[in-house]
Amino acid sequence: MRVILDTNVFVSGVFFSGPPFEILDAWRHGRLTLVLSPEILTEYERVGQELANEFPTVDIEPILELLAFKGEVVSAPALAEQICSDPDDDKFLACALASSTKVISSGDKALRKTSGYAGIEVLSPREFVDKYLKKNSQPTHTGNGNTRAR
Repeated sequence: MRVILDTNVFVSGVFFSGPPFEILDAWRHGRLTLVLSPEILTEYERVGQELANEFPTVDIEPILELLAFKGEVVSAPALAEQICSDPDDDKFLACALASSTKVISSGDKALRKTSGYAGIEVLSPREFVDKYLKKNSQPTHTGNGNTRAR
């Protein structure tokens, strides 16, 4: 499974718990591939450094280095025309088109409104986790104390 993470999802996954963390955890464990462009990586670094100043106990450098090494970095030419109401978000769609990635996870309402453009699905982190990570991966309790995979 290949996915592009909007900056808010990536940074939230690094600094906080919840669905964005679950997505990054699945990536760390090889359950999915994070796809990004140099422009996206630059934005991750900028926003991550801003948050690192607020949360000095979190060191974002190791995950950025891992992402640059273990993520799938693609060259993504700018779109010919603006698609998202926030033009800064078009880089995520451009990356999806350049890499043939069909899923973006974002908490950004403007970007989520573009879901369906060129067959690209834009899902909230919770929707992504529920649709792509929970399937067949969570144990279920049988009621007698035993567990089995769904």
